[in-house]
Amino acid sequence: MTLPVIKGRDLITLLQSMGFEIVRTRGSHVRMRSADGRVTTVPLHGNGDIPKGLLRKIIREDLEMSIDEFVKYSSRLKK
Repeated sequence: MTLPVIKGRDLITLLQSMGFEIVRTRGSHVRMRSADGRVTTVPLHGNGDIPKGLLRKIIREDLEMSIDEFVKYSSRLKK
């Protein structure tokens, strides 16, 4: 599956639906944490898309998901 193009605000909404909460905002970066201890930082640079490499890092390392799992989850929410 291909990696989706996603904006920072849309990623924050998606993460909140996965149980993440906003811990703090510093400048144009939003720090989020889930109840199980996973944390990630989402950049909000204007209305720009998250760069593919950064999105891949967030999915694999921070969310501890496969890209396929993330794509399936995000497509379910868009419907």
